[in-house]
Amino acid sequence: MADIRIEKLAELLVGYSVGVKPGDKVAIVAPAIAAPLTRAIYAKVLQAGGFPWVMASSADTMELLYRYGSREQLEYVHEGQRLITEKYDVRIVIIGEENTKALSRIDPAKMVIYDQARTELTDAMMRRSAAGELRWVLAPYPTNAFAQDAEMSLGDYEDFLYKACLPDLVDPIGYWQKVATEQERIVQWLKGRDQVHVIGPETDLRLSVAGRTFINCAGKFNVPDGEVFTGPVEDSAEGYVYFSYPAIESGREVIGIRLHFSQGRVIKATAEKNEDFLLKTLDTDAGARYLGEFAIGTNEGITQFTREILFDEKIGGSFHMALGAGYPETGSRNKSAIHWDMVCDLRDGGEIRVDGELLYRNGKFVI
Repeated sequence: MADIRIEKLAELLVGYSVGVKPGDKVAIVAPAIAAPLTRAIYAKVLQAGGFPWVMASSADTMELLYRYGSREQLEYVHEGQRLITEKYDVRIVIIGEENTKALSRIDPAKMVIYDQARTELTDAMMRRSAAGELRWVLAPYPTNAFAQDAEMSLGDYEDFLYKACLPDLVDPIGYWQKVATEQERIVQWLKGRDQVHVIGPETDLRLSVAGRTFINCAGKFNVPDGEVFTGPVEDSAEGYVYFSYPAIESGREVIGIRLHFSQGRVIKATAEKNEDFLLKTLDTDAGARYLGEFAIGTNEGITQFTREILFDEKIGGSFHMALGAGYPETGSRNKSAIHWDMVCDLRDGGEIRVDGELLYRNGKFVI
């Protein structure tokens, strides 16, 4: 029997998140395991008058490329990738891994080569997104691999995933519209502010958001959602931060990350596990050691760490920062081939002050 939640999620993504209109060229990038959701999205796009094109994504083929590909092959960008990034109106990406560790033994230097070759594509996507020319959304599909990472059964994980994406199954669009209204209060309070000071366990970090715009995230670019974010002034970060949650990237779990900033740049980085991967990724390009994002998670429905950043960065009571590329709509000018989100729990004694005023304490807004 078909799961009605799949239909509801497809409806939310197509009708609300990206708002497909007649004539829109729509790329649907999804793995084979997510076929039930892909079919539902495809049908909804057709019903909305769009022109859907499905592209397969696979960790298996990426592993083969990294293992056997020459430098020339790693750097080659296919015309289809360029076409979607530069010409399509909508991009819907579904994540659903069968093996989240498929790339965990790949030489990180090869990943750096691959990412560096796609800097231009990343820039184009962010530029078109900021201009409203490309509407996109990233959403999950439940798999055994994701469930194992979250230490749940598949059935429990499905319930967790759909509850996070569709807290109100009857009216999911209305729910996310209410979230947008609630978060707008925070965005307006932050408008025109300058100095942000984050304090927590092994964390004392200052950065500037002067002249930058905070974005209200409520189901338009990510599902599930729940955060407010901006791009910090590039040379402003000073101090140090300890990320209490593991940072996951390309199947690598980097644990116990500690970063020290001076004039906006990471000048020292250590990790308790996979430090070599961390350091090589930070050397991807000139922008990789600068912050592209500062954000506060607001989704109280995501109560546990799952090892999937789409959920973990939204955890209510946390903040996260991304090294690398910033979103132009925030005012960020940082460019990089990477955008690596790292999450820190602030529910035990953490606080955020803005221009000296208390905004956030022990994982709760106090304004």
